[in-house]
Amino acid sequence: MSRAFKTVADVATVDLMIRLGDCLPPNHLTRFVVDTTAHLALSAVYARGGACGGEPYVPEVLFGLLFYGYAAGVFSARKLEQATFESVPFCFIAGSLHPAPDTLAAFRKTFLPVLENLFVEVLLLAQLAEVLKLVVISLAGTKIHANASKSHARQLSASALLAGAPARR
Repeated sequence: MSRAFKTVADVATVDLMIRLGDCLPPNHLTRFVVDTTAHLALSAVYARGGACGGEPYVPEVLFGLLFYGYAAGVFSARKLEQATFESVPFCFIAGSLHPAPDTLAAFRKTFLPVLENLFVEVLLLAQLAEVLKLVVISLAGTKIHANASKSHARQLSASALLAGAPARR
C-alpha cells in the first residue's frame, strides 16, 4: 500500500503576499523599538548630516537596527546588514532598506556620544513599559595562583607515558 505525502506548492509560495507586521506578535520587542525610535530626539544627528555623498538613511532606522541588534546579541555591522535580508524583526525595523556595514559602523562611530544617551533613554522607557526587565548580575573574579607551566605539563605527560598511564591532553 502506497502512502501519500504532503507536498509543497512552490508556485503558490512564491506568489504569497506576507505582511511583516503579521509575522510578529503584538508585544514583540521590535514593535517597541520602532515606536520608541520614532519619538526620540535625534535633532543632533539630523544637524550633523553631511551635504556630500548619496541620500542618507533615516537615523531612526539606523539607531533601531543598532538597538535591536544589541538586544538580540548581534553586534557586528556585517551581521546586522545580513539580518535585514534574513530576519523578520530586523526587516520590520529596516523596512525595505538594507544599510551597508560601512554605513552602520560609521553611524555608530560618528554619533557614539549621542547614541549612548539614547540607549539609556530607550532602556529606561522599556523598563517603564515593562517590555524589558533590568537585573543586576554579579560575577566573582577570584584569581587563584596555579603552578602549571607548559614545560611542567609536558614533563608530567611524558613521565605518565613512561609509567604506562594514558596521557592527558
